[in-house]
Amino acid sequence: MTMMSYKTPEHDYKYELNKDLNFSAAHFIPDDRAGKCSNVHGHTYFVNITIAGDRLDDLGFLVNFSSLKSLISDAFDHTLLNEHKRFQERPPTSETLAETIYEMVAEFVGGLDNRPVCLQVYLQETPTSYVIYRPKESRK
Repeated sequence: MTMMSYKTPEHDYKYELNKDLNFSAAHFIPDDRAGKCSNVHGHTYFVNITIAGDRLDDLGFLVNFSSLKSLISDAFDHTLLNEHKRFQERPPTSETLAETIYEMVAEFVGGLDNRPVCLQVYLQETPTSYVIYRPKESRK
């Protein structure tokens, strides 16, 4: 098993959870300035989601790992990102995809009784290119 480590924001929560997952999806950036990326092409995206909190749920989870995987994979795996409702007003770049995943996770964990928070999303598009999205304002 490969263990990866990500720089995360400083926090004082008791628990920090990291979930790694990947999904395959196609996209294009509908602008000639994007060069080759204006053509439809695909990636196997690697994602790390960092969540923190002070309370566990009644099963002893901060967040169930499988719930996070389903949330992202069900939405994006083997899709054309440009057709996703969240990319109707903006192109699916790595930056906007990382922010979108953050928003989805933040909405999901915000509905949990133990109220964990999403601290960041790391999104790797290629072996040499990645983005980290962190909200500017704390959602504590």
